[in-house]
Amino acid sequence: MYALLWLFDTIVQILVYILIASAVLSWLVAFNVVNVRNPIVSQIGEFLYRVTEPLLRPIRNLLPNLGGVDISPIILILLLLFISRLLHEFVPVQTYGISG
Repeated sequence: MYALLWLFDTIVQILVYILIASAVLSWLVAFNVVNVRNPIVSQIGEFLYRVTEPLLRPIRNLLPNLGGVDISPIILILLLLFISRLLHEFVPVQTYGISG
């Protein structure tokens, strides 16, 4: 059970890093710091979009229009961390025979 919990926590951490990287890249593209015509930047952006968009699209559909501000990555990160903490509450603590 602990191995599955560790795996879920690891996947959540990776997703959080990917969401942050996607948000930072979108800001860099919006402010013309990086050029999307660069093949490496284009490939990285396409990868981040394909990984994050299926997770963010349902949240964006539920949110009202905030005038160009996209808070869906923040909501998804909070939701993932909440689910992770909730799973930790339901997994019993293993004591390894130590009585206290």
